[in-house]
Amino acid sequence: MDLVDVSRWQFGITTVYHFIFVPLTIGLAPLVAMMQTAWHRTGKDMWYRATRFFGTLFLINFAMGVVTGIVQEFQFGMNWSEYSRFVGDVFGGPLALEGLAAFFFESIFLGVWIFGWERVPRWMHLASIWIVAAATNVSAYFIIVANSFMQHPVGAAMNYENGRAELIDVWELLTNPVALVAFPHAVAGSVLVAGTFVAGISAWWMVRSRRHAAKMDGNSEDAGQLWRPLLRMGLWVTLLGIVFVSITGDLQAKVMFEVQPMKMASAEALCHTEEDPWFSILAISTFNDCNSVSEIFSVPWVLSFLAGGQFAGVTLQGVTDLQAQAEQLYRPGNYSPNLFVTYWSFRLMIGFMTASILVVILGFWLTRRKRTTDKRWFAWLGLIAIPFPFLSNSAGWIFTEMGRQPWVVYPNPDFGPENSPNGENDIHMIVDFGVSNHSVTTVWISLIAFTLIYGVLAVVWFWLMRRFVVAGALAPGASENIAEDTYGPDAEELEPLSFSADSAENTEGAEGVESTGWNSTAVATKPRRQRGERTDDGQES
Repeated sequence: MDLVDVSRWQFGITTVYHFIFVPLTIGLAPLVAMMQTAWHRTGKDMWYRATRFFGTLFLINFAMGVVTGIVQEFQFGMNWSEYSRFVGDVFGGPLALEGLAAFFFESIFLGVWIFGWERVPRWMHLASIWIVAAATNVSAYFIIVANSFMQHPVGAAMNYENGRAELIDVWELLTNPVALVAFPHAVAGSVLVAGTFVAGISAWWMVRSRRHAAKMDGNSEDAGQLWRPLLRMGLWVTLLGIVFVSITGDLQAKVMFEVQPMKMASAEALCHTEEDPWFSILAISTFNDCNSVSEIFSVPWVLSFLAGGQFAGVTLQGVTDLQAQAEQLYRPGNYSPNLFVTYWSFRLMIGFMTASILVVILGFWLTRRKRTTDKRWFAWLGLIAIPFPFLSNSAGWIFTEMGRQPWVVYPNPDFGPENSPNGENDIHMIVDFGVSNHSVTTVWISLIAFTLIYGVLAVVWFWLMRRFVVAGALAPGASENIAEDTYGPDAEELEPLSFSADSAENTEGAEGVESTGWNSTAVATKPRRQRGERTDDGQES
């Protein structure tokens, strides 16, 4: 492989691996916030246990996403510096907003949530996880805005003196029509991932609790009082995700048929322009030549509705015709993506959702009328279904990115020669011109290193997730130690934070005040037993 091929493999591997963690973070954060809100509203112990259980899994996944996500930022400058130089004035803005406005909110308030149990007021602790949930979605929007500029460049003009694209309209960039449909589709996919994740784990634990109770001749309260409600919650969220993924996916397809017709034609292996072509369910081909495609099974009306919102009277351009148009606008070359990848990634994106659909149907049936089940096959079905929405999301991103090839910045059809005769808005870049001028050996070394490191991280992530899933939730009655009168200081007991020594001196000797050892902080709290202090029964706490 040449330099461009190895560079694309490196970016593809690191990006797809990073995106494994992103949907679960986006989708699970609001679910954990909802669980904690339910505990605050009802005071039920099961919601506190659920919050701590799934909150731990969320933190493991979040940390792994941060570690792998940092690599993406550096790759733009290290291995795709020509691309960064070309669109950095535009592309860098959303990335900076993602880091400054969103990521810092996530980090700060996630720290409050992690370390704030029994240290901050209840309302503040609950607000912190909701802020994290909102910030993850804001962060995702800015990233999608940056990516959407690569799919459909708007809000910028070409400066031919310095050979760079320059931002001219921030609002147009932030309201890119591709971003407005891609963002809700990504969020819906994340909801599907999180719902299946919660439902699958809860199904496994519900069955395990029932079977363990039967073996011990006891009564499993957890099966009905903890895991069944969490299973039903996951099923409803999964169902909601399936519905919204379908709706937002339809909206995104209609936009993509307008701005990237080559991508959508490749997804159908549609070689020639046709009126009302049938939607391909299965086709066989070498995919080296579009004309070698042989349809096995296809259905009418679907593709016409997907493209134009009507069942008939829609004409779609084929790969061959779009290739000829691209050669006339630019120069001779291959302007069609890899048909095999685009065709099958589009179908796998849809097909992998069937596992979640199956869990929803069977889960609702087996738990109807307050029932629980001890069927082992359902426990394993729940676990096996968990990876499928992850794979569906990854297949969708592979289709999105590979379908754009060979462009790293896809030409905007509205800025063609007829609409922009001077070419001031005709911003586009072939992948070959975006890569840095490194040796192939250098990129190979980094590719192998990243792949090995990410392989180790995958093992660590799976080991941690499995360990805490198998460990299970806290014992019943765990929330009794988080009673309202010990859950952090009351509002009237709070002292203002100050960095002045005088303020700290004024609080010395105050009754009920604990000092952290810093002159900057003094918070009034009720006296608590210190680590190592003896309890009434003589045991060391």
